[in-house]
Amino acid sequence: MSEKYTLDDLCQVVRRLTAKDGCPWDSIQTHESLKRYLIEECYEVIDAIDNKDNDNMCEELGDLLFQIVFHAELARKEGAFDISHVIDGITKKMISRHPHIFSDGGGKTIAEINDSWESIKKAEKGYKNNMEILRSVPRSLPALMRSEKTVTKAYKNNMDNEGLQDIAERMEKNIYLLRDINSFHKKEQEEIIGNFLLDLTKISHFSQLNVEFSLTNALKTYINKLENIETANAAAGEIAEDTDFEDAKV
Repeated sequence: MSEKYTLDDLCQVVRRLTAKDGCPWDSIQTHESLKRYLIEECYEVIDAIDNKDNDNMCEELGDLLFQIVFHAELARKEGAFDISHVIDGITKKMISRHPHIFSDGGGKTIAEINDSWESIKKAEKGYKNNMEILRSVPRSLPALMRSEKTVTKAYKNNMDNEGLQDIAERMEKNIYLLRDINSFHKKEQEEIIGNFLLDLTKISHFSQLNVEFSLTNALKTYINKLENIETANAAAGEIAEDTDFEDAKV
């Protein structure tokens, strides 16, 4: 056993696992069957970051890297590409999209750097119009995340010029629809709630907040609140039982 393994060692391990005489489970996996694990590992990395747990983050990044190497190995067997192409591609992309570092060397603001990034990306992808940019947002993303990326691209490319005040006023009107939501058919209910969530995404955009993280934090607060209520109720129940016991002795 090596004292410290390398990326090449990991690639060899995956190649052995996925061989015909390798692990019965690993050897029958496909890109499609592995999708759920790739997503799960991404969220577990996020969880480790949120918990500020460096040891766990190191482990979870390893699990995520394993998934990347696994997909690259499957692609190698298909004759599509291998891990070296993945590494080469991302390295070239980062160099290309950071001309202020690797070419002209000019000092630029973050806003200018972001504009440059989008311009270079647009040229790389060969987008012919803004709709192609919007449709490039993956449909497989969670709805809130997809909504945020779509809204950001729409505003960045001047496809949407609706202001914060306009959105807030519409949401105030839609609150009346929410109060009477059960009077609508299911399809109409979905539309009302969907539009409300989309407007919340737009407001998050104006506030430069991540709507996904906002909901995650709200859920954490909600769960803690329910836990506190349950604990308080349990304590109150114990007190009541003790009181009854004392009363019975009298």
